[in-house]
Amino acid sequence: MNRPTRHVTRCMVAGIVALLPMGGAVLTVVWLENAISASWRDALGRFYFPGLGLLLALAVVYTVGLFVTTFVGRWLWRRLDRLLENLPLLGTLYQSLKEVLGYDSARERFFQGVVAVPADEGYEIGFVTGQSPGPDGSPHTLVFVPSSPNPTNGKLLLVAPSRLHRLDVRTADALRALVSMGKTSLRA
Repeated sequence: MNRPTRHVTRCMVAGIVALLPMGGAVLTVVWLENAISASWRDALGRFYFPGLGLLLALAVVYTVGLFVTTFVGRWLWRRLDRLLENLPLLGTLYQSLKEVLGYDSARERFFQGVVAVPADEGYEIGFVTGQSPGPDGSPHTLVFVPSSPNPTNGKLLLVAPSRLHRLDVRTADALRALVSMGKTSLRA
């Protein structure tokens, strides 16, 4: 790929990454307003105004937050949390969402850190997902190395810990850099 094409592609992907959350937020607000108020909009007639559904949703969120910050509310929320985790199909989805979003402090996080993995011409950015014995029985690290421009694709490597270099970078920042800049080799 020649230099101008690479520049245009990189700028287009960075623009999409920058605008996607904003566009998603606007579409979500419009969808939420329509979904929340659709069932009772006609019944209210002249008392309805645009945004009433969102105001009611915010009031519900505030009320739930107020409730779960009390002693009894925390106790009931923990019970509900355990109940949801034990449901056959929904429980697995619920636990996975909590792990990915980082809300479950009792379990390990989805990615345990960012590392530099040796590659042909230097290093690639990887994310530690766990530990496992290697072919020789010694402890090895499981590292997910994402591809670009879609960081959800990639490869899972089993690497000796001595070959990895820990990076002082937050996982979210490393993922954001991979999406906006693309995959580049770090030179040694």
